[in-house]
Amino acid sequence: MPPFDVVGEEAIRSGRATDAYFERTETTLRHADRNPRVVAEVTADQFPDGEFELFAGLKDAATLLAGHDLDADAIPEGRLFDGGPVMRVEGNYLEFARLETSLLGFLSHASGIATAALEVRRAAPDSNVLSFGARHVHPSIAAVVERSALMGGLDGFSHVAAGEVLGREASGTMPHALMICFGAGKQEEAWTAFDEAVPDDVPRIALCDTYSDEVDEVLRAVDALGDRLSGVRLDTTSSRRGDMRHIVREVKWKLRARGREDVDVFVSGGLGPDDLRELSDVADGFGVGGYVSNATPVDFALDIVERAGEAVAKRGKLSGVKEVYRTRDGAHHVGLRGEDGPEGAESLMEPLVRDGEVVADFDLDAATDRAREDAELTGFGERAH
Repeated sequence: MPPFDVVGEEAIRSGRATDAYFERTETTLRHADRNPRVVAEVTADQFPDGEFELFAGLKDAATLLAGHDLDADAIPEGRLFDGGPVMRVEGNYLEFARLETSLLGFLSHASGIATAALEVRRAAPDSNVLSFGARHVHPSIAAVVERSALMGGLDGFSHVAAGEVLGREASGTMPHALMICFGAGKQEEAWTAFDEAVPDDVPRIALCDTYSDEVDEVLRAVDALGDRLSGVRLDTTSSRRGDMRHIVREVKWKLRARGREDVDVFVSGGLGPDDLRELSDVADGFGVGGYVSNATPVDFALDIVERAGEAVAKRGKLSGVKEVYRTRDGAHHVGLRGEDGPEGAESLMEPLVRDGEVVADFDLDAATDRAREDAELTGFGERAH
């Protein structure tokens, strides 16, 4: 038995990370000597409904399909969708039947996290926002969380190993545990030791709410670190928080009175989009955790829509191979393959895999740019104001 309850890479690639009924399906089809050529589509909603979500997880999905005798198309990572297919796979069914479970998992989980991150980004478009939520998920998917958070537009993240996977440096300064290790009344010792110990390129952001009033600890941190202090973080638990907007404004006022307007004020602890809207004009930045990392996965399904060239579908699903478009006014349009799309509309489906070879690229910065542009075009998040 492995030391951790983790399904490994080999099991995912081989297709053993699957639901049991796909194994039974393979057994049955091979027994009946049936292996039709099909087109299958991944969808969340059949028709556009105006409730946009951000597409993510495609890089892992493409890696899963690589090496299999099939073709696949998908909308690029970082595009918003609200209906119709986000991906289609064409090939003999047994070539990818047992991959469905992992394929949907890659797309569903990452897209849910990326959508939540984009909601946060749109709530405070000019603030520095970091992803602090990896502690709320299984460590094996920390890089999925942080990559999806970046795709949604967050400025950085806290998880060290995820940074190694993504080629990005993790951010963060000190937890309450550090302060408590020095003891009550010795906050200055903790802040000073941190300043002396960590590299110069690490921002000196002091945690200022461990034992006493936030304003009191902020001013003590100013006295302890002087000009080396670049910011303070307020992470007061919600049960003791009170009027956070007032607290931040008071801290800012006292900093101005000390001539330290240069000290930034960051807020963290159980924040969501509504909190950021409330605080974005007074705070300089935020750490957002569970709202992003614990986001509900997008409910994708994979359905056969064509068999041996014939349009088919289960009840309640739309038969036939489809195309999806972004219209000039930011809407989403779904039509049958071979039909003309709306005038001036942009076709969203692009080649992903051809004859088992991945032909798309997965530039995270480009995906983040697409998410920002699509959010502006579609008005994503505006109705929440």
